[in-house]
Amino acid sequence: MTGDGRTLAELSLIFLPLSLVSIGGGPAVLAEMQHQAVTVHGWMTEREFLDLFAISRAAPGPGTLIATLIGWKAAGWVGAVTVSIAFFLPTSLVVYGMAYVWSRWPNRLLRQTVEAGFTPIAAGLVLASAYVMLESAGTRPLAWGAACGVAAWRIWQPDRNPFVLLGLGTAAFVIAKSLV
Repeated sequence: MTGDGRTLAELSLIFLPLSLVSIGGGPAVLAEMQHQAVTVHGWMTEREFLDLFAISRAAPGPGTLIATLIGWKAAGWVGAVTVSIAFFLPTSLVVYGMAYVWSRWPNRLLRQTVEAGFTPIAAGLVLASAYVMLESAGTRPLAWGAACGVAAWRIWQPDRNPFVLLGLGTAAFVIAKSLV
């Protein structure tokens, strides 16, 4: 599919604001990416979205490469470039500017208040994205249990290597599959 002007404009109008609200990182806006790409615009199916999500997580680079893949799916390579610029450039500029200003106010009450306020917002956005991903996959109780178990483990033991969890989750699903 080639990028027509309307699709490219829609991609820009969707991903530019998402860039600016991706508090907590790109995963915080996965739910809205999925909603826009699948439900609103129909650029792909839920299955295709999940496949692109898996590809983006396996590929080296930022975890939000799914944005570029959505652009590619909607409008070819021009869409991929458009989304990459719309999604990564604004946030990069804002972060660069804020880092410069923020470093000048290390002990100000305003800085501490803003940082404390962003924490629950970021957590809520990431949780909403996790929920949407699990719902989109049509997961069973084992997947929900694994997701909750991983979250609990990461809260309880944040310094532990996540590959242990990956191995345990894989083993649980292999055992469950063999019993079915």
